[in-house]
Amino acid sequence: MASRFPAAWLDELRARADIVQIVSGYVPLKKNGHRYWGLCPFHGEKTASFSVDAEQQLYYCFGCKAGGSVIQFIMEIERLDFPEAVRFLADQLHMPLPQMENDPDWQRKRDQRDRLLSANREAARIFHQTLYTKEGEASLNYLKQRGLTDNVIRKFGLGAAPEKWDFLTQQLLQKGFTLEELRQVGLTVVKDEETLPDGTKRPKRAFDMFRNRAIFPIIDQYGNVLAFGGRILGEGQPKYLNTSDTPVFNKRLGVYAANLLRKERHLERVVLVEGYMDVVSLTQFGVTGVCATLGTALTNEQARLLKRFAPKVYLSYDGDSAGQHAILRGLDILEAEGIPARVLDFPDGLDPDEFIRRDGLEGFEKLPALSPATYRMRRLKDQYDLSTQEGRTEYAKACAQILKGLEPVEMENHLQQLMVQTGFSREVLMAQIGQTVPRVNEAVQKPAAAASVRRTPAADSTDDELRAQEMLISLLGTRRLPSDIISEQDFDDPLLKSLYTRLKEGDSPAALVDAFQDREDIRARVGRLLLTPPSEDTDQLIRMAEDCLSSLRRKRIERQIKTIMQNVNGMTGEEKREAMMQVQQLSAQLNQLKARRSTQL
Repeated sequence: MASRFPAAWLDELRARADIVQIVSGYVPLKKNGHRYWGLCPFHGEKTASFSVDAEQQLYYCFGCKAGGSVIQFIMEIERLDFPEAVRFLADQLHMPLPQMENDPDWQRKRDQRDRLLSANREAARIFHQTLYTKEGEASLNYLKQRGLTDNVIRKFGLGAAPEKWDFLTQQLLQKGFTLEELRQVGLTVVKDEETLPDGTKRPKRAFDMFRNRAIFPIIDQYGNVLAFGGRILGEGQPKYLNTSDTPVFNKRLGVYAANLLRKERHLERVVLVEGYMDVVSLTQFGVTGVCATLGTALTNEQARLLKRFAPKVYLSYDGDSAGQHAILRGLDILEAEGIPARVLDFPDGLDPDEFIRRDGLEGFEKLPALSPATYRMRRLKDQYDLSTQEGRTEYAKACAQILKGLEPVEMENHLQQLMVQTGFSREVLMAQIGQTVPRVNEAVQKPAAAASVRRTPAADSTDDELRAQEMLISLLGTRRLPSDIISEQDFDDPLLKSLYTRLKEGDSPAALVDAFQDREDIRARVGRLLLTPPSEDTDQLIRMAEDCLSSLRRKRIERQIKTIMQNVNGMTGEEKREAMMQVQQLSAQLNQLKARRSTQL
């Protein structure tokens, strides 16, 4: 439950970040009672089931069960992890992070970053406006020849860098940016004064980084223009020129079109391609969730970023050998990050842009999504001569290494194919994999046997008590129960006991939900308990608490009496008399509880 950020500082952040105001920036809300209601942004619905509680500073959807504090909302809506969501909110509220509060250099660094991002934003505007002028005609013709429409050009903010040495630099200098700022952000190349062979000195020169190129702005998920990619017009090298790493850009950390990914809801998969034009073309043809790496092989940081937008990643690289090698590397990265992956294998050596312009959206949707094992085995097959026994043997051994980590059902499909390709028996291949052949129906019989075990009354009783304890936590979370009505002894579930203690100590429900940011299963359970008050009537809440407590205490006394009576036959003398006296006392308590319950009814 530990957090990187001081608890007091997080409490202040949550207090300043009015959840109604924050959520209203994403979801239209209408007040009804003390809650605000709207259509859930996390699942499609026509009737509003998404609620925001201004008093508790929590949100909850009665449809998809999403819920949490304002921090959790930002995590979900912006696809951020907990520390990033905290920083995002702190930045919006102009709250310095704890470690920066006493850093005199923090404001200077923040101001510098804002200036550099502002320079990039202005450069993107100039590039885009230039595209539709005489100076951008060559770039516009290139984009139109590639089949792009004005709509998709505007959607991606594409632009033009004319064939002039300092076209962009001069305009940005006139807008108040310094030559050093333009150099730092990678828009301008500055050559210092130099001595020529004849002894004369050439003065400092400055010229545009991007010249005679169609421009692709690189925008992050927050809408910041971080960098640019430029495609040469006509002959020249490099074909694509990308901004080098700068104080505001690291090509390992982001993907092209992250700003558009953020806007797409309920994506089932992200389609990862290699090039800018692949992204633009696939998007124009109607493919959703498309992005590209930034001139590098897929990195772990990029994989973790993609995981925020969709549960799966489809690698859709070029059909050439370099693209196929990058797929194998990408599969390793995705598996290391625990992200399910598939491979779209384009035919005839085509890249995604060429394929979709040839076969259209229908052809793209018909492409088989290969599992990692299928794709790896397909690539292995190209490396061995299966017409020879030696080739088949080596191929079988290599495939066995791939199959070792698969689930039995998936392995079975590949085994059948491998038996046909190599001529080896199932037993031999299983031995090579390192497993024995299971007995027929063994896997089926075990679950069936387990399913036949019926729940016992004792198990049902335990579930009833757990539900009663959970209800008590829900009631406590409303902060409308008398402080002494519930005690720590009423909880035997460790998590519920911990929640009780923290609620009694004054922690807010929002703070408790955020405390489990690294345990999704626990966070979901805590959120369910604290975000769904069972009633808004205080008297009814108290009656519900008394019902839960009465039920819990009766069952515990009954269990104590049963335990004593089971052991009493083995007792003698004084020990037995003490046990029976204890039973009498417990029975008296039980009768009091039953009498109180009947009076309430």
